Amino acid sequence: MRTGLGYWCSTARQSGASVAGRAFPSSDGSRSGGFGTPPCRGRIPAPGGPAFATAEQPSMKPSDLIRLTPGKRVLYLTKDPELIRRQLAGELNLEMAHLRVEDLLDDINTDAMTPAWVCFSHRPEDIARDAYAGLIVDGERLFARDVLRDGGFEVIVSGYRKGVGSSRETAVQAEKWCGVKITVAASFAPIHAGNNINQGVLMADHAMLERLEAGDTVPLEEFASGFDPMTRLKIRWGGLFPFSKALAAGEIELPTVATGERPMTMAEKILARHLRGSGSETGYVQPGDAVVVDVDAGYSHEFTTAQVHEFLAREYGAEYKIANPSSFAVFEDHLIYADEVPKMRPFLDKIEVLRELQRVFQRHTGVRDFSARDGVSPGICHEVARELIVSPGQFVQATDSHTCMGGCNNALTWGVGTTEYANLVHSGFTTVEVPESIRFELTGRLAVGVTAKDLMLHILLRYARPQMTLNKVMEFGGEGVASLSMDERATLTNMATECSARGAIVEADKKTIDWICARRPHEDRKALEDGAVTADSAAHYDGGVHQIDLSAILPMVAHPGDPDRGIPSDPTNGALVEEIGDVPIQIAYGGSCTAGKIDDLEFYHRVVKEAVGEGLSIAPEVEFLIQFGSAEVAEHCRRHGFVETFEQAGIRVIQPGCGACIGCGPGVSEDPEQVTVSAINRNYKGRSGPGRLYLASPLTVAASAFAGRITAYKPGMFRQLPVTV
Repeated sequence: MRTGLGYWCSTARQSGASVAGRAFPSSDGSRSGGFGTPPCRGRIPAPGGPAFATAEQPSMKPSDLIRLTPGKRVLYLTKDPELIRRQLAGELNLEMAHLRVEDLLDDINTDAMTPAWVCFSHRPEDIARDAYAGLIVDGERLFARDVLRDGGFEVIVSGYRKGVGSSRETAVQAEKWCGVKITVAASFAPIHAGNNINQGVLMADHAMLERLEAGDTVPLEEFASGFDPMTRLKIRWGGLFPFSKALAAGEIELPTVATGERPMTMAEKILARHLRGSGSETGYVQPGDAVVVDVDAGYSHEFTTAQVHEFLAREYGAEYKIANPSSFAVFEDHLIYADEVPKMRPFLDKIEVLRELQRVFQRHTGVRDFSARDGVSPGICHEVARELIVSPGQFVQATDSHTCMGGCNNALTWGVGTTEYANLVHSGFTTVEVPESIRFELTGRLAVGVTAKDLMLHILLRYARPQMTLNKVMEFGGEGVASLSMDERATLTNMATECSARGAIVEADKKTIDWICARRPHEDRKALEDGAVTADSAAHYDGGVHQIDLSAILPMVAHPGDPDRGIPSDPTNGALVEEIGDVPIQIAYGGSCTAGKIDDLEFYHRVVKEAVGEGLSIAPEVEFLIQFGSAEVAEHCRRHGFVETFEQAGIRVIQPGCGACIGCGPGVSEDPEQVTVSAINRNYKGRSGPGRLYLASPLTVAASAFAGRITAYKPGMFRQLPVTV
């Protein structure tokens, strides 16, 4: 079954005997213990030549019939890393007929496919050389440089939720420019699925792969089945840019939308307001509708803007123009402190190229400029965007997966890849399949010592892990919302992407409008109120309506798993703090777009002030770092004396920026044995250094820094600890 953009679950081969211990012929025809090469079946070349473009010319319209190319290979990303090594070395060829989905890696994140340092190259052909450089086993890269490019693979196969994490399109580009034409998985994260579609990479399930490996042809229409009519057109044309050019040339007739009057969710109402062309007269949409919608605002940052600029120049010429420059922005926030990470220093020249190309783009287009001044960033793009850009009822797109944070302002916001962003800033509109929604009705109040981060770790474990949130808009409502500050609501929407959701949105109230007006004194309050949306009482939620009693939430962490043994490091690895046992730490980090807001700094300060009042400083074996999310947050802390308290406790305070969360700033681990407790949003192995990282709330992070081990905060707890000097 497939639902929504790029998501389907394969039921093929999910049960049956394990392949472990079976003997297949090796690549030279001999028998070997364990995994070997299953018998290879003949493959018939497609009429007129290969069905796909070459790696040197990766973009072309696919054939109507798809079959595997003779001499090309299929790479299986198995939970057993030795099998991957043997495939890459040319010693082993596997086939799906002899594997189960359970034998394949789940939750392969885009940081593993293209770690941050790989993305410092902005040309796809350069990025591809280090494809999967973030898959580390026993301290060593599983994929050496150029090994995927030179291996002759045109299909790559994994398990569930391929492409979770960052929205970085480089993950798809790395595979595509290595010659991969089909990616196979049981399910795909929504942004990653969209990036595959926009780049013209076909997605398949495991049953389709078995047919291809048997020598069959599979009609292109099967790769497009289950998608909305607009997405099917993109697949047929080989990607977003070919589709857009064909549309401009009059070669494509867009599907019509004829949804009649119906109750709608908040996300549906916002998309209905933004319809252009056919369907805009009715003013109603439903999940699965393929629509063209106007985009109110968007932004990119120095990690992504260079590709946006290059793609626009390549597709539309050096003198390209964009629509509505004042509605879009650039930020310098992600790499501002990369020079403080020893492993990033060799890449400083490349980073400066990215910064300069962003400046070129900004000057060329005239978009709003949030560049660093005197080496200090104005803040993390998502935090500043909700402060100064995103308004109720808007539809906002940006080149980062945490764009969904803007949903706290009662807007519909989500991240897109660089191709999609380049296309929408050029035109001012984009194509969307109306997503399904899942609603969370919040009741009660969070207990003392519990934060919205704990609530999200609970949701990640109970709802995201079983894929209930996958590719859906998470809608938050109920009387419990009123008890949450705007910053705590932002934590909920920020981590929707960790749930592999399409986005998240919170009901607006007076608190919403007051918060925005306090930061934008010239904003029209009446216009903000009129822009707000509420769901209709009879709205349908494909993901269901779920009641969560806030008073029942307890302090939680997400543990780092054991990726070397096939257990992903993932934010869905939830556990109660009281159940994880004794976990000593070496690093405590408070910051990022998730946990660098004013309320988060209030949480840190509450704990630190109490500890300092008892004569404590941070535990001697722990480094504690706190980083502001924006200039507004920094000013609040200076004005209220937080910085002095932090420094008195021995905490390092860092100016606004993304930093350690992306592995490009102070607070990253430097040794695999180091343990970090962090208030960031992702604990993927290698993302924030080689050590083991536990996700936790700001209160838990601060309490743990003084205790020297992961500890939930309880008022008065420091009276029981020995004084540290």
